[in-house]
Amino acid sequence: MKVILLKDIKRVGKESEVVEVKNGYGRNYLLPNGLAVVAGKNAERQIQEVQKRNAKQLERQKDTLTAVKAKIEALSLNIEVEAKDDETLYGSVSEHQIIQTAADNGVDLSKLKIDLDAPIKKLGVYKVNVSLGCGIDASLRIWVVKK
Repeated sequence: MKVILLKDIKRVGKESEVVEVKNGYGRNYLLPNGLAVVAGKNAERQIQEVQKRNAKQLERQKDTLTAVKAKIEALSLNIEVEAKDDETLYGSVSEHQIIQTAADNGVDLSKLKIDLDAPIKKLGVYKVNVSLGCGIDASLRIWVVKK
């Protein structure tokens, strides 16, 4: 059975590729799960339609992520922590605290998106890179202040 893949599938093929699969695999797994469509006589036209649909979806996703980027870059988080006299923290500011503080301010971040090289261990102002996906990155400003 010849099918056009709608998504990348390990050991089968890449998205928008026409591949030959066993009938049972195509009928019972790929087609019902929306991972592929049957390649007909007009396979090239079908591939173009799939690529056009994916491009529109990617464009909508980029627009959403751009709005999120603007919201993140306008945000400045204040994290209050216990610190010694020499401005060294008793603990550290981790990704978890940043996520929690951002959530309190109305921005939902996941741990996988925050690019923090090492935990923050001193008072001060820090810029943390947040990878949103689709090649869009935002810069989040964090103020670590003493309680």
